[in-house]
Amino acid sequence: MGKKLILLLTVGVLASYYVYTPLPDNIEEPWKLTWMVTVSKTVTYLNRFSEFLGTNRFVNIAALFLKVQEVPPTSDENVTVTDTTFNNIPVRVYVPKRRSGALKRGLFFIHGGGWFSGSVAMSSHDFLSRETAERLDAVVVSTSYRKAPKHHFPIQFEDVYNSLKWFLRQDILENYGVDPERIGVSGSSSGGNLAAAVTQQLSEDPSVKIKLKTQALIYPALQPLDMDLPSYRENAHFPTLHKSDVVKSWSNYFTTDKSLEKAMLLGQHVPAESSHLFKFVNWSSLLPEKFKKGHIYNRPIHGSSDLAKKYPGLLDVRAAPLLADDTQLRGLPRTYVVTCQYDILRDDGIMYVTRLQNAGVQVTHNHVDDGFHGAFLLLDFKISYRIINHYIDWLRENL
Repeated sequence: MGKKLILLLTVGVLASYYVYTPLPDNIEEPWKLTWMVTVSKTVTYLNRFSEFLGTNRFVNIAALFLKVQEVPPTSDENVTVTDTTFNNIPVRVYVPKRRSGALKRGLFFIHGGGWFSGSVAMSSHDFLSRETAERLDAVVVSTSYRKAPKHHFPIQFEDVYNSLKWFLRQDILENYGVDPERIGVSGSSSGGNLAAAVTQQLSEDPSVKIKLKTQALIYPALQPLDMDLPSYRENAHFPTLHKSDVVKSWSNYFTTDKSLEKAMLLGQHVPAESSHLFKFVNWSSLLPEKFKKGHIYNRPIHGSSDLAKKYPGLLDVRAAPLLADDTQLRGLPRTYVVTCQYDILRDDGIMYVTRLQNAGVQVTHNHVDDGFHGAFLLLDFKISYRIINHYIDWLRENL
């Protein structure tokens, strides 16, 4: 009896240690987050173990896990949902059934997933697009794109850009009853990266006559040059997104060559001849004081030029929208940016807010003090609906 009790206590202690996740005091519904993190952690360990055994690549297994969350295109009494293609890129289109004499708003949505996972069919993305279409009486186009590790930059960017340009054709807009003067782009995380990048490209593309009215970026990843920002230091091990995950995603966006990932982890991936680019991501001048919190800016370490030559996307503005110069930023539309306090990508978004404001762009910054990466679409959490409601309210007023 005594041995069984000791064994039971030992298992209980180990289980408690495994489940325990230290969280800030102001996190809402901490037990829900703890449980979600535990499940995610378990899947991650199984993924890495299988990768160690050589049975599959980590990113492919993660994508398979997310695939079970997909739902078919199902219309309801308020919205017609169809899967189709725009310029050979799969998209899911949500058209509200409400009859009105006026043309509708149009919103082009780009999902996240680190450029390697996620899809328009995921239940959370489907819910957001359906909710946006119904509440705004807007036609929502949720676009797919090819994924890493099979496809690397600029494939993801080009897929999204080509799909967006197709949507902006006059005949397509007329077919869906969309007002060409009320079209916006939005995206979350790596989708926010793609949203920012295609918005910049579109503003300078003379072949596209119809321009965007708004862009909405939800905790976007905007640069891979400096991974020593205050938000990286403070949230490197926050359970919903670790620094190692961010580095892996950025590296896989460009290549499967592990040498780039190692160099990025060490901060030795930007060559000396490209050091001038750091002025665009210098947090010591771009972050408000309350986000610096006494952190000391470290001068970047320069790496070999070989990696940058081998993978030029690393320093390409289409991959890193924060590298756009002020002239390019001045032509951008009205912007909405969500950042979360406990998000490693927080300072990317805040620096972009500062740079856009300095360039004269009208920006609304919604900083969520108790937010964390992923909170936007964790539909079991109250915080998700708070962020979604603020996002839709902004679109209602500005799109």
